Amino acid sequence: MPLRAKVASSVSRTAAALSRAAGRGDGSVIGGWIGLKIDPDLLAHLSAGRAIALVSGTNGKTTTTRLSAAAVGVLGRVATNSFGANMPTGHTSALAKAGSTPYAVLEVDEHYLAQVLEATEPHVVALLNLSRDQLDRAKEVAMMAQLWRAALVRHTDVRVVANADDPMVVWAATPPADPAQGVRPPHVTWFSAGQRWHDDSWVCPECGSTIQRSGEQWWCSGCPLRRPDAQWTVEDDGVLDPTGAWHKVTLQLPGKVNLGNAATALAVAAEFGVRPVDAVSRLHTVTSVAGRYAQVDRDGRNIRLLLAKNPASWLEAFDMADEAPTLLSINARDPDGLDTSWLFDVDFAPLRGRQVLITGDRAYDLAVRLDVNGVPFQHVRAFGEAVRAVPPGRLEVIANYTAFQDIRAELDRVN
Repeated sequence: MPLRAKVASSVSRTAAALSRAAGRGDGSVIGGWIGLKIDPDLLAHLSAGRAIALVSGTNGKTTTTRLSAAAVGVLGRVATNSFGANMPTGHTSALAKAGSTPYAVLEVDEHYLAQVLEATEPHVVALLNLSRDQLDRAKEVAMMAQLWRAALVRHTDVRVVANADDPMVVWAATPPADPAQGVRPPHVTWFSAGQRWHDDSWVCPECGSTIQRSGEQWWCSGCPLRRPDAQWTVEDDGVLDPTGAWHKVTLQLPGKVNLGNAATALAVAAEFGVRPVDAVSRLHTVTSVAGRYAQVDRDGRNIRLLLAKNPASWLEAFDMADEAPTLLSINARDPDGLDTSWLFDVDFAPLRGRQVLITGDRAYDLAVRLDVNGVPFQHVRAFGEAVRAVPPGRLEVIANYTAFQDIRAELDRVN
């Protein structure tokens, strides 16, 4: 690297270490921020010489990134932003901290994908899903798909692993070829894990006609856009690879959604030449992802933490949670989005019949929603009060982003 980049990288590592030592966080943002102030091209310099995978989407990025890093680790050391700092500052800090590694797997906020594609020149990009998330400050879903599509037009050499079940992702991953301009479509490998949330993809992003569905298939009623055949699919408790071989997947993470994340990770690793049979055992080593799915014993209760930040992820969280007392916590701070009207897009009916407690800055908004849904609940003002209010045994905790971090801090910032 140029001397300026070397200095910036060294300062980045030092700043991150000081932040951790001072208890101000894991240093995954401040280190990258300072490094980029010294050398605005530091991310590009740190990316040079590495085979890189980017993982982006509305939901599942952090978990899929951790699983993909474990799978690619068959080949050698992998740099990754494992704590979820998914903007260029986080990528820069992660690569600087890792030092020289042949591989990197980076989670990327969907709004920054085009910028990070430009800086890192990755080998492969995984596109997971697109749904509503923080619409008071983020782009509408079709606009996000358009940004992805435009970015891929400029990077047709990148290999794409994309979700065949999401019409927005399929459209974004298949920009039209333009032979006159030397533009060819990207090479796409499709995966399918089943997608239960459909409420953001009833209108075709190509022509505006309705999307029709039958079983796992979908198609546009007004143009040729339709579900492609998937090379990687979830079947029972395993994954079918492109050769038709079935691989049993044993995870320590709950829910069918994580089996889908595992299928994506195997597909990403395969783009680096990793055989599924070699990678599948690595997936079992992932137990918790930046506190997500962590289980902590406290006062005779086994507390499990689940993060849910938008309607699609709340649907999956209900699938993961056991039939046990459940604490729901909602904030509306800047990282969460300030608008809580999305609560009315979530069906809370699966919680009927269990003890439900609510807390958080916007607990009263949640109270109104649960009352409309006919779900009895108890309001508690603090996490400790919730623990005392349930009998010994399992306590499921489902919280949006800052509420999750508050509870994680009360449990001594579990990983």
